[in-house]
Amino acid sequence: MAGLFESAGGGSAAIALDELEASILRSLEVQMLELIGPGPGSESDDPLAALFAEGPSEAPSDPALARLFPDAYGEPGEAADPQTRELAAEFRRYTELDLRARKRDDALSVIRALDDLGGEGGALKVAPPECPRWLGALNDLRLTLGARLEVSEEDEEGLYGLPDSDPRKPLVMAYLWLGGMQESLIEAMTD
Repeated sequence: MAGLFESAGGGSAAIALDELEASILRSLEVQMLELIGPGPGSESDDPLAALFAEGPSEAPSDPALARLFPDAYGEPGEAADPQTRELAAEFRRYTELDLRARKRDDALSVIRALDDLGGEGGALKVAPPECPRWLGALNDLRLTLGARLEVSEEDEEGLYGLPDSDPRKPLVMAYLWLGGMQESLIEAMTD
């Protein structure tokens, strides 16, 4: 089936994308790179300085970025006590830059594979070491779209019945498609 993964044996996966699907997925991943950005304090050309660079201590104000880079301590959406905020800030300071780099690498992995199609649709085989990168990149896209659409678990079923006139419809279709891709990739990886 076009747009969903199938097992290619040995933990690898294959997907057939038409030109439009490949273009949409590539565009979403490029937008993800723009959203993630380099991260605060990560502009050093010195590898040693980059290794010891400290990231931000505050959670992002953008809801999509906050979903991609959540606090490690405390409950989402609830006010945290001072000690919990301090622990979350300390953890973020030492982990967010690496997490941003991993998310950028995941998105770039997908973009490069799509670029190998030469701007046209076609079949892609994703090797076992690349499958987790694809899974991470698809998850990041879905989390971002879910945050932009303000989707909750209760809302998800209602997304299927949106009228075509609803301005959220294109993003909802992408959100649902990415969910199907994620699920099919997991199944392909475990076959």
